[in-house]
Amino acid sequence: MTEKLFYYDSHMIEFTATVLSCQKEKAYYKVVLTRTAFFPEGGGQYADTGTLDDILVFDVQEVDGEIYHMTKEPLLEGTEVSGKIDWELRFMKMQQHTGEHIVSGLIHEAFGYNNVGFHLGSEDCTMDFNGELSKDDLRKIEWKANEAVTKNIDIQVLYPSKDELKDISYRSKIEIEGQVRIVIIDGYDCCACCAPHVKKTGEIGIIRLTNVQRYKGGVRITMLCGFRALLDYRMKEQQTRQVSSLLCVKENEVSSAVGKLKEEQNLLKQKQIETRKQLLTYKAKEVAKDDETVIILFETDLEGDEIRTLMNQVLKEGKEICAVFQKTEEQTYRYVIGSKEIDVRFLVSGLKEQFDGRGGGKPEMIQGSLTGTQEQLKAWLLEQLGR
Repeated sequence: MTEKLFYYDSHMIEFTATVLSCQKEKAYYKVVLTRTAFFPEGGGQYADTGTLDDILVFDVQEVDGEIYHMTKEPLLEGTEVSGKIDWELRFMKMQQHTGEHIVSGLIHEAFGYNNVGFHLGSEDCTMDFNGELSKDDLRKIEWKANEAVTKNIDIQVLYPSKDELKDISYRSKIEIEGQVRIVIIDGYDCCACCAPHVKKTGEIGIIRLTNVQRYKGGVRITMLCGFRALLDYRMKEQQTRQVSSLLCVKENEVSSAVGKLKEEQNLLKQKQIETRKQLLTYKAKEVAKDDETVIILFETDLEGDEIRTLMNQVLKEGKEICAVFQKTEEQTYRYVIGSKEIDVRFLVSGLKEQFDGRGGGKPEMIQGSLTGTQEQLKAWLLEQLGR
């Protein structure tokens, strides 16, 4: 069984080992070593990557106690190889995972909730708890978590015997068989965990809890630690500066300026709606000057319910029937047909049969969609209405 060097020294970047086996597996190779500093996927944390004699290790998995290093090229069995993990990636993951322990311990202590799910993704990490937390609760937990960082507490790792384990109160999401590995952050958390962690809480850097949402009867919290939190801050700072520049206000005035801009936009939108209603009224009056009692209109620039508004305005002008077709694509239309004098529902079945129409309605109005040309639609409709 491969010796797990990451248990003894989470900061080990390079190591040497002997190749025990190298098996071909489709388009890659599964390499087993006498010992390794590569952490395999597990406990919600994805695997380390790096190199073995400059050959890329793109994944590491543990199956039935055996650790497999996935490579694109083979390694000769029995030879000694030099391994090197991607330290920047490893350290980032340790920052997130140790930060998760602090936050989970604080929530468990304050509210009694258990961490029932942890996922360390490529952009952020999420923690699921079996109870609800408010945004105000989140801010308080975040503050206490960062206090733990500033105290620069040593991370302790214990391998207690079964008898010793009975006297230790620790968190664990699963029932563990065999040797239990306990990670302790004094005053904040005691948890069973198989993953490597930073040596002191100060290495975590800032802990940011960026979101909380309801999830499966509890909550899901999104967290960024260390360099991830710094990159997130830089991104948001840059966006704030860009917005402040566009609005010609100071950065600390962006929120109020955006609120004022939104208010102005809503007022302009309301004015636009009123203006378009007036235009439709004027259009209806112009259309009504025609002596015909049946008005058929084909439009291209109506929005939302304006198709129905135009129809109603034309009917208000005394016309018997009004049909408005709003073009959506080539030979495709939304339609509305209305009348205050006759039941227009008799047209629905014909529109479905002749123009692949869809829709329905009430005696005074039908609406839907169909396909056809202006000439075909107008000719058919006038024929059905006996005009």
